[in-house]
Amino acid sequence: MFWVSLLIVHGLLAVALMGAVTHQAVAVFRSRGGKAGFVESYATVRDKMFTNAIIWLYLATFVVGSWIYTHYRYTVRTILEDLGQESTVGIFEYKEHILAVGLALLPVYWLLWHRIPTAEAKGARKGVTVFIAIAVWVGFLGGHIVNNVRGLM
Repeated sequence: MFWVSLLIVHGLLAVALMGAVTHQAVAVFRSRGGKAGFVESYATVRDKMFTNAIIWLYLATFVVGSWIYTHYRYTVRTILEDLGQESTVGIFEYKEHILAVGLALLPVYWLLWHRIPTAEAKGARKGVTVFIAIAVWVGFLGGHIVNNVRGLM
């Protein structure tokens, strides 16, 4: 029951992170001006506040996920390997790697949004923000797939 509760907390943190980083990723591509409709309103974010929230959510999700990983590594993964589910294990490995790169980019992400003026950092902000958003989405979907396969066994 403990691991299930921890997995639920991890999932809730991941959903919050996914929403925040997607919101900011949309915002970096928004066009300035125009009619204030739903999309324009959705793309309006307070940059520094969102950056801090995304970093804290990323770290919290990563730490909880790392704790769950100890259980996964020695129980679930061995069962998946014994059953010949190499593709499922591979999905999880890919998830681990892309999220580790995202973790390494968090200091750069913070600097781009807090210390470097917008005019100088526009392209880099887009690139790093979109990469982190993609990493979060890949991590969420990859974890969801592995959890669903595990549930089928």
